[in-house]
Amino acid sequence: MEGQQTSGLAIASMVCGILSLVFFWVPVFGFLLGIIAVIFGAVTLRQIGRDPNLGGRGMAIAGLVCGIVGVAGWVILIAWIGIFFWAA
Repeated sequence: MEGQQTSGLAIASMVCGILSLVFFWVPVFGFLLGIIAVIFGAVTLRQIGRDPNLGGRGMAIAGLVCGIVGVAGWVILIAWIGIFFWAA
């Protein structure tokens, strides 16, 4: 649509979500990026729902999904490491 401005938070959500997928194996860093991506994505989706002139819904959803997957990957990795050391 013409006149739509892409939300900066949508872009930030997508970038943080992608980085959380790349760096999920780095202690705390990937987890924090994933949490930030989820928060920014949720806030952006709410803002887009209220303001029809605001764009970036797809990027917000991508950031939200990537952030959730990144956090889940981090949790699984930490659980796997914990089980490995507990069993040793």
